[in-house]
Amino acid sequence: MTIEEYLGKEVHAIIDRPIGSKHPEYDLIYPINYGYIPDTKSEIDNEPIDAYVLGPKGPLKEFTGKVIAIVKRENDEEKLVVTNQNFPKESIEQLIDFQEKYFKHNLITL
Repeated sequence: MTIEEYLGKEVHAIIDRPIGSKHPEYDLIYPINYGYIPDTKSEIDNEPIDAYVLGPKGPLKEFTGKVIAIVKRENDEEKLVVTNQNFPKESIEQLIDFQEKYFKHNLITL
């Protein structure tokens, strides 16, 4: 399955970096839940596909929602944006900027 085929699909994410957690390598605190989609494999790094989870205000362990966007980094991995709410493209960009500001990327939305 290509990354674009996830757009609009429901996925289940495991949250390994909940709201308020610190990035394991960088001085970065997660303002949103962040995790991965089990049983998937990124074409870029052969690891499970990463996912930003938008909407819930507290830390989570897992989340099921719809993929509303794909973050395609230039020469780097791709990520899904998962939620159970509606977010305009501008809001998605603002919510993921804490990490994506360090990468040149393109946001593909529904």
